[in-house]
Amino acid sequence: MIFDQTFRNLNRTREILAILIKYGFEDFIANSTLRNLVTESMRIKWLRDEKPVMSYTRYERVRMAAEELGPTFIKLAQILSNRPDIIPEGLVKEFEKLQDRVPPFPFEQAKAIIEKETGRSLEELFEEFGERPMASASIGQVHKAKLRTGEEVVVKVQRPHVAEMIEQDLSIVKEAVQRMDRYLKKQGVMNGEEVVRVFERAITKELDYQNEARNIDRFRTTYRHRTDFYVPKAYREFSTNKVLIMEFMKGCKITDVEQLKAWGISPARIVEKGMDIYLSQIFEFGYFHGDPHPGNILVDEDGRIILLDFGMVGQLMKKDKYAFAGIFIAMSKYDAREMAAQMRKLAVEDNITDMRQFVYDLNDMIEDYAHLDVSESSIQDVIQRLQKIMYDYHITVPGGVFLIFRAFAILEGIGKKMHPNFKTYEFIRPYGQKLLTEQLRPENLAQEAGQRLSNMSAFLNSFPIELRGILQQISKGKLHSEIELQGYGYALKKWDSISTRMSITYIICALIIGSSIALLPTTYPEDMKFYYGINKWSFTGYSIAGIFFLIWLYGIMRRKVYK
Repeated sequence: MIFDQTFRNLNRTREILAILIKYGFEDFIANSTLRNLVTESMRIKWLRDEKPVMSYTRYERVRMAAEELGPTFIKLAQILSNRPDIIPEGLVKEFEKLQDRVPPFPFEQAKAIIEKETGRSLEELFEEFGERPMASASIGQVHKAKLRTGEEVVVKVQRPHVAEMIEQDLSIVKEAVQRMDRYLKKQGVMNGEEVVRVFERAITKELDYQNEARNIDRFRTTYRHRTDFYVPKAYREFSTNKVLIMEFMKGCKITDVEQLKAWGISPARIVEKGMDIYLSQIFEFGYFHGDPHPGNILVDEDGRIILLDFGMVGQLMKKDKYAFAGIFIAMSKYDAREMAAQMRKLAVEDNITDMRQFVYDLNDMIEDYAHLDVSESSIQDVIQRLQKIMYDYHITVPGGVFLIFRAFAILEGIGKKMHPNFKTYEFIRPYGQKLLTEQLRPENLAQEAGQRLSNMSAFLNSFPIELRGILQQISKGKLHSEIELQGYGYALKKWDSISTRMSITYIICALIIGSSIALLPTTYPEDMKFYYGINKWSFTGYSIAGIFFLIWLYGIMRRKVYK
């Protein structure tokens, strides 16, 4: 079983490497031990759309490679497009172009999956079932149906074997990242293993349709008092990890201006309502829809907004909400120092070694944008600049923050198309001020003071015990510290390579010397065989030395090719 898995991974690994080489990423492989899996025949030139791949930019080729590598890498790229703190800005922009569209799988397979997952036949569950899918993506596809009880529904079915394929690709990606960590850092990806962890958490949730059903139920409960938007019901009794049945809703896309006007609905009013819905989710409840692109927002004939697809949702803790709002409030007051303080409150970790320079960089951003007329600037420009600063200073913030950034950019794009005087700042400002007022309420101040007192009490209680433990270790001579040296991994590999070559050199020299000594006698046994005038022992020694020499030479030449 283990060997079967190994060989499957090996074949898939070679397939991945072939595509990487196709798009000109030989250096990606050559600067890691992955080069050992690449044959010389794989090093050939390729075209993309009748155009040499090397004529595209590096980031374009990364995106193209992800498209060709399949569902795992498409989803990885899409998830990373929401994390500009761990990949460069240019790569984020390319990943945002990825379209998650693949051909649908046959109805027979969808039927088999539904029946296996639910334990019922299709005829038992549905009165009607559309064989042709409404939409198809890398993880699954959606069919329209009608339950036996009469409700119209949509049925989301997971693609066959996609979970196994993603699991296999994940194991390969993990291994590859470990081998290429030093090279990835040179390319601007500072923490490759964190990238994989982020992806693994996100894709695990997306593969579990029960997780989306739970998100839907929580949304319906949290916002049950809201009448201006609606969340379609999930039929949990029929849903499983691979099948999700949801209420079918009629409506048009939020960007379908002609249809809205035909229904007598003001597009500008819909935009204002949509912004209010999302901002209240973010700043009041801290639990929000994470993917508000036009395909996931419908409007019905009554002007009610309908939210779809809850595979990606975001959350912000109360303290993170205050810090996030504080960043924009400080910016509006032109206070770079306070903005820096709020960013550090929001950060999970950072690498800010020079606080003064950090404040100067934020002040430059404020000077560039804060004095512009609203019509000349956009929230997306500010967000991109802010993300660049976060990336430069290795500031890691809660993942929900980048979902908010992405949501702001998408909503601003929708707003500018449909609203003649759309000003994102005008919508955000009242919520920021409201949060600031909320933070200063007596009950919140009392709660924060109580938390600080609790932390201080815990520190005072634990400090004497920990101090006594340290003194006891010192008195027993058992106190020792650990020093972690970084960056020596490559040197060790280099020394290992050099020592291997030296060993082969010594073997070659020993064989040549021994074979030459064997030539010295003038008389040999009568049964001694000779080859080309050389006795068999010397001939064998010289032959083995020649083989080792060729291995040694091949290793040197191969290293030069990949250098």
